Amino acid sequence: MGDVRQLQDQHAPAMAKTSAQEPSIPAVTWQATTSASGKNVDILELPAVTLTCDNDELIIQEHAKKSRWCCCSVTPPRRLPPGSVPFYNILWAYITPDRNHLRIDFAEETSAKKDRLIVRQLEFPLSPSGPSHASARERESLLSPPSISPPSAAVLDAFVSHLLDLAYPPPIQRRKRAWVLVNPQAGPGGADKIFEKEVRPMFEAARMPLTVIRTTYSGEAVTLSQNLDISQYDIAVPCSGDGLPHEVFNGLSKRSDARRALARVAVCHIPCGSGNAMSCNLYGTHRPSLAALAIVKGVPTKLDLCSVTLQDGERLTSFLSQAYGMIADLDITTEHLRWMGAARFTYGFLTLAIRKKMYPCDVAMKVEVEGKGEIKGHYARGVVRSTTESDVVGNGEPSGDGFGEEGVAREEGEGMPGLKYGTVNDKLPEDWEVVPHEKLGSFYAGNMAYMAPDANFFSAALANDGLLDLVTTDGDISLWKNINMQLSVESGHFFDNPLVSYRKVSAFRLTPRYQDPNGVISIDGEARPFAPFQVEVHKGLGLTLSKRGVFEAPGPHGWDQVSTTDRLRA
Repeated sequence: MGDVRQLQDQHAPAMAKTSAQEPSIPAVTWQATTSASGKNVDILELPAVTLTCDNDELIIQEHAKKSRWCCCSVTPPRRLPPGSVPFYNILWAYITPDRNHLRIDFAEETSAKKDRLIVRQLEFPLSPSGPSHASARERESLLSPPSISPPSAAVLDAFVSHLLDLAYPPPIQRRKRAWVLVNPQAGPGGADKIFEKEVRPMFEAARMPLTVIRTTYSGEAVTLSQNLDISQYDIAVPCSGDGLPHEVFNGLSKRSDARRALARVAVCHIPCGSGNAMSCNLYGTHRPSLAALAIVKGVPTKLDLCSVTLQDGERLTSFLSQAYGMIADLDITTEHLRWMGAARFTYGFLTLAIRKKMYPCDVAMKVEVEGKGEIKGHYARGVVRSTTESDVVGNGEPSGDGFGEEGVAREEGEGMPGLKYGTVNDKLPEDWEVVPHEKLGSFYAGNMAYMAPDANFFSAALANDGLLDLVTTDGDISLWKNINMQLSVESGHFFDNPLVSYRKVSAFRLTPRYQDPNGVISIDGEARPFAPFQVEVHKGLGLTLSKRGVFEAPGPHGWDQVSTTDRLRA
């Protein structure tokens, strides 16, 4: 077992003490703009400052800028307090137990590149007679206009409650109970430090109860997830590359109550590896602190999962991709270059492209959408469906019952769904299309769009359309064409490249033509036996958190130009 540490560890006592002392805040609906007394709770007049909830941000307006006494204190210190804070960045707000200060914890960018956030705290005095670093004359000068008096306790509580509702609108859940797994060996290393420095402060400021486990060997998270008490957690947060989320999904899938576990615990991701595809898709970033904030403010989103059956009878769960050919070789044979970070993939590609290797195989598939125009229309309809009907679950309240298990049967012993098309060892379904490949370069099936930062291989991928995006390319093309094709991935034109075959399938079977002792099959970036395998999609079987209920990839070029009639077609 890993090193289990809860909030009682070295970083938690102060936060736990503060959280315990915070007065409870009466609940009000997030649409409310008036308190019980009829006062507007969008605006809070304090002796030194006016706070206004406006559109998507909290505006901070000082009454007297000439005074040396600041309207608030900021921790850690900064030259000036911010003029506004986006609601998305607000982590928590509360009145101190002595009722002398209003404190707001928020996440703030620390560089012009906007690639890192730190937690700061604003502290506003509620009374001019309260503690300050100013003289009585300076405090008196801040009373502008002089008629401003300290707000009542009811008004303060209503404002704080309203602010929290705006910071956590439904279906975002507050105080999510997090089961955190840290893989110290992920990617270039340093996941431990990343979590402690960039992630833990964010989670603790959002008042999230944490259980932290440091994994000690490959596959440990499978066992831990299989034995997890799912009633105690809302989210699982692997801090790693994409390997640890793969283990968590497979551990939950091995449970006797697999369907219930997968629908209850949202599997998230803090990017600490070399690929970090899951974080790129769900949060639009491979920066740990930005991903942490996205998890705090995450929208529960259903996620397709895949069953992969192998010749030896093993059944795996895949959340990301399945690969054969150059892509698989690139993923697996560069494992020893993890220290290079994402650059290992560029190096590996150039090495393989020069060799011009081909991978003969037979592919049988259940094609659901074919033709790039039709696929763009399918994508457009899926985006509209996700943003209007919403495939998210939960109501934003910290109920302690997980995010919800709508449509999930709860009988004891219910494991993974049955296989509609059987296993790789069964007879091939008659309605599948069989395509022989004599000169295959790459076979790549994706459940998400990004496979690494700037590697949007599957731009038409949707989180829960029940389909895999399947890409095939030939291996007998020139080195120059191969390089241009790979460059089109970074430029966002890979989907439209004429050398790329793109389909949407609900299942497939791949059979290599020859036994290759050095052959590679990759499932979610993990090496599997070089032998036939079969994949079947389970629509919306898993649960995760995303920023908006859809992937953060931009989609195929021109998808938003699909006609309205076609976009809304059932």
